[in-house]
Amino acid sequence: MTPSIRVSAEALLQVRGLSIAYATPRGTVTAVRNVDLDVRAGEFLGIVGESGSGKTQLLLAMLGLNASQARLSGSIRYREQELLGREVAELNRIRGTRVCMIFQDPMTALNPYLTVGRQITEVLQVHRRMDARAAERRALEMLDAVQIPEAARRLRQFPHELSGGMRQRVMIAMALVAEPEIILADEPTTALDVTVQAQILAVLRELRERTRAAIVLVTHDLGVIAEVADRVAVMYAGDIVEQAPVDELFTCPRHPYTEALQRAIPRLDGPLPARLPSIGGSPPDPSAPPVGCPFAPRCLYRMAVCTQLPPALLPVAPEHLKACHYEGALGRLAPPA
Repeated sequence: MTPSIRVSAEALLQVRGLSIAYATPRGTVTAVRNVDLDVRAGEFLGIVGESGSGKTQLLLAMLGLNASQARLSGSIRYREQELLGREVAELNRIRGTRVCMIFQDPMTALNPYLTVGRQITEVLQVHRRMDARAAERRALEMLDAVQIPEAARRLRQFPHELSGGMRQRVMIAMALVAEPEIILADEPTTALDVTVQAQILAVLRELRERTRAAIVLVTHDLGVIAEVADRVAVMYAGDIVEQAPVDELFTCPRHPYTEALQRAIPRLDGPLPARLPSIGGSPPDPSAPPVGCPFAPRCLYRMAVCTQLPPALLPVAPEHLKACHYEGALGRLAPPA
């Protein structure tokens, strides 16, 4: 588990009742549904769930980067400033300076026609009004901070000349160069091998401890969450179904989906099963969501009410919330053979 660090209870970013929908030829597709979430000063918040659960859409909404056809409702407030519905010029005074993003694929996020140094210094010249020489010195410092070897030479190189791990470190340097309060990281280690992934996570941990920036990490990998997060939000089919401190989430999950995700992780401390565990069924069609709990068709604990009424996200312990009608203990039912 991640080492403890002092985390403020102050919410820098507050998401309330956020829903994101898209009009498609198949009808309205709801990507995120009525989400409430706080990002606190200095914390490492993990958002975990299967592909298509709405994690990335939630992150993009925090910076106003959803596709133009997206319909957003609810509220997103940064330090009491409402971000939802703001003009691009107003958002630009916050994004890139106070709230920054590390995208999943640096090869598409980085401009292939500009050198690494130009892309980092542009952030400083646009947002911090630095002159070219001061911006280059700062860019060099940031490449050193994210442990890129021969940083001075890398400034002159183009993205295609760097390895995948180096490109991701460049993205981290770009996000940190303006000293933001919040860093949004969208699966920054997905395309990297295990060794490089561990290095990137170590860089994020070290920089968070040094800068005290809040980091929101989106991933489908529970192992990554266990290693770095202070607090975790679990998403399923556009809903947050559980929130808890990371230690409590792994030792005492309260939602059947969280339990099922943990069961699906292969273990090395016992005999190998005849087949790898999995979660039966499929997530619901986002253009035709179920009336009740979206996880009900795949849930081992479902009851009649689960197919009739969507559960609210309610506290079950200090700092621990779940959206589930089932009140009994988990772990007593085995998945079907």
